[in-house]
Amino acid sequence: MALCRGMLWTLIFLGFIFLIMSVYGWDRFHRKRAERMHNLQEGRKQLLKEICENDKEAISKGEHSLEDLSDSELENLIVDDKHGIIYCYIPKVACTNWKRVMYVLKHGEPYQEPSSIYDQYVHGLDTLRLLSSYPRIERKAKLKHYTKFLFVRDPFVRLISAFRDKFEDSKNDYYYKPLSQHIQRLYASQPYPPRITFNNFIQYLIEQSEQNLPLNAHWRQMHRLCHPCLIQYDFIGHVETLQEDAEQLLNTLKLQNDIKFPPSYVNLTTAESLSGWFRNVPLVERMKLYKLYETDFKMFGYRKPDELLDG
Repeated sequence: MALCRGMLWTLIFLGFIFLIMSVYGWDRFHRKRAERMHNLQEGRKQLLKEICENDKEAISKGEHSLEDLSDSELENLIVDDKHGIIYCYIPKVACTNWKRVMYVLKHGEPYQEPSSIYDQYVHGLDTLRLLSSYPRIERKAKLKHYTKFLFVRDPFVRLISAFRDKFEDSKNDYYYKPLSQHIQRLYASQPYPPRITFNNFIQYLIEQSEQNLPLNAHWRQMHRLCHPCLIQYDFIGHVETLQEDAEQLLNTLKLQNDIKFPPSYVNLTTAESLSGWFRNVPLVERMKLYKLYETDFKMFGYRKPDELLDG
């Protein structure tokens, strides 16, 4: 009997030790992870700072201060006054889900589940307040004191995603069919093929750039949408690490217990699929296209796709 009692106490003691070690290990894992994520953020911000300081081409022509930016150039900055947050959204960079989060925050507690918010609620006019709607003196104060964040993506992958969405998805025909027909008339080898090719799209982008014409926001350079050399962002997220970065940002904003970022879907556009998309794009056009988006690659730490540019 005493032996059984002794074995029982030994098991209890060992279980207690195992529990302490598990809690310690779990806590250590989280501290290491938080440290790694913090260092990653600091690295992204430091790289951006260096590019802005050393590469004058990184700042759009004519932009020397925030005062140089017109109202239209601030239309991608969404403001939440309740929580002191500014989000610069970039089309094709998880912006619908982040707009859902901003919509939920704007309407206050009790917070709705962001994934339950319909697309039309976050893409409609006047749904979310833009920085451009405030008087200039207020804009400057908010940019100084609010927490500012943006999410970015591999520039070529974003470009392919925009092409697939706007020219291959029939639901967008109403809005993008006129542009598709315009591109067909300019570059397609036959008058009206069923769809424009990715190469036709690249030709169009290059010519728009060479003529100094503004690009559609869905394929405009990310730095031209969010002006990161003029606005000091507190957090730079990457779509490639979306869920992890979203969790870290919500922790930073002390919203981790209130808001859950919607789960990401399986994306068919990946960096690994680049070679297939660019197979029929001539080398000279690939090089021109890289030059068009080179600042985005450098600013946000994306690898130069040498395999597409070396012939």
